Amino acid sequence: MEMRELGLGGVLEIRPDRHGDSRGFFSETYNRSRLENSGIRLEFVQDNFSYSRHKGVLRGLHYQLPPAAQDKLVRVSRGSILDVAVDIRRNSPSFGASVSLVVSADAWNQIFIPKGFAHGFLTLEDDTEVVYKVTDYYSPQHDRAIRFDDPDINIEWPVARADIVMSDKDRAAPLLADAETF
Repeated sequence: MEMRELGLGGVLEIRPDRHGDSRGFFSETYNRSRLENSGIRLEFVQDNFSYSRHKGVLRGLHYQLPPAAQDKLVRVSRGSILDVAVDIRRNSPSFGASVSLVVSADAWNQIFIPKGFAHGFLTLEDDTEVVYKVTDYYSPQHDRAIRFDDPDINIEWPVARADIVMSDKDRAAPLLADAETF
């Protein structure tokens, strides 16, 4: 398992080992012991699965407030996404900064997003499947979102705004300046 800092407060790219032969490959996509040896000592309590039929589906930017804040370990089992993490810790020197990573089934990489970050992704291919682990259960009363096109965050989404498909809830999310954050 290979890990790489993405330059923003604990957000990491993780590349699990793949062992292949003529049949295909085998991979441990999650190994608690290996993560703990790398300093990630967390208990994941829920697995989530997201299927997006079309390229250009945007989900996010989502987060949960304490005490239900979530660390996330995100991977793609089919297709690819641009995954984005935004620092929403008001006292952080990188508050409002974002980092993005293409996560794909072909690259077989993952992204780890710690508590204190809003998270979203945009599908880059049709029929994309995203699987992610979280460290707390979904809590509707703690669930929040930030606008995907907040000019202060200035995320460069690789799909024209007119072609982005998203929920009404995400489209109506507040700007970071108006959002309830950490």
